[in-house]
Amino acid sequence: MKARASAPGKAILFGEHAVVYGKPAIAVAVNRKAIVTIQESTEDDIKVKIPELEVYGLIDLVKGTISPKDENFSDVTPTYNTGILDYIQHALFSDEFNLDHGLDINVDLEIPIGAGLGSSAAITVATLAATFNYAQQELTLEKLAQMAHKVELKVQGSASPLDTTISTYGGFSYFTHKQGAIKLETNMEMPLVVGYTSKPGNTGKVVANVRKLSENHPTIINPILDTMETVTNQAREAILTGEEKKIGELMNINQGLLDSLGVNTLELSNLVYEARNAGAIGSKITGAGGGGSIIAYCPGRTQEVLEKLQSVENAFPITISSEGVTW
Repeated sequence: MKARASAPGKAILFGEHAVVYGKPAIAVAVNRKAIVTIQESTEDDIKVKIPELEVYGLIDLVKGTISPKDENFSDVTPTYNTGILDYIQHALFSDEFNLDHGLDINVDLEIPIGAGLGSSAAITVATLAATFNYAQQELTLEKLAQMAHKVELKVQGSASPLDTTISTYGGFSYFTHKQGAIKLETNMEMPLVVGYTSKPGNTGKVVANVRKLSENHPTIINPILDTMETVTNQAREAILTGEEKKIGELMNINQGLLDSLGVNTLELSNLVYEARNAGAIGSKITGAGGGGSIIAYCPGRTQEVLEKLQSVENAFPITISSEGVTW
């Protein structure tokens, strides 16, 4: 018995952080995925391999506890933080499933971890879809998105449903908490380059810092969040009407607002300005910040921006994936 599912990562074009406070955001699914394969094991535990991260672990079938291992599944000393394995554990031990035998789970991860590109959401969505497939149970996309968001809430304590929604449905979406993901129908191309630092971001910590800032200075921070909402809504119209220049300008404005929330770093700021100097008409942090990634919008200058960012840090081009989770 074997089952497989894949789910894309995501990039936020507009509205990160503001979305935590009920504001809209615009995000795209990207052509980098988490691919989860599940098959029956002859052993009693759940064996998980994520080779790209050099992460291996055993999950106790009865207790659900995680034991970090090395690639040969021997004990590791010192043990690493189980981190990403927590998402898999919570996905597997959902009330929907009744696991009564061991499993071998392999995760092929094409998305950098801690880069603000939705790696944990993609792994969660793909794990849930693969498990439903393995159990031969019916699953709707709506139910999958809801379950994946609950997993992220359990692991992170606080999480927007944006990442798991985009990873589930794919495409180019305008997201609100009331209406969920609304597909943006546009014929315009979005040549994008992601640059990411060797220092990963800590989403929970950065979100908590912004919340503390908003509590200490509500009369300053609340209007900034309101302005972010205006930027996102204007960006939506610019995308629908294909206004390249305006999209770039709004990305740069959004970056300034993010900077005012204290989520920027010297490394991210360097990538933002290197991208603009190389020809990007818009560049900004994507995701929580505090490390992680920037995204550059570079019509006609993709190669120049890519080469410049690769000379500084890590970078790769992305395309928008119209396809969400598959199983």
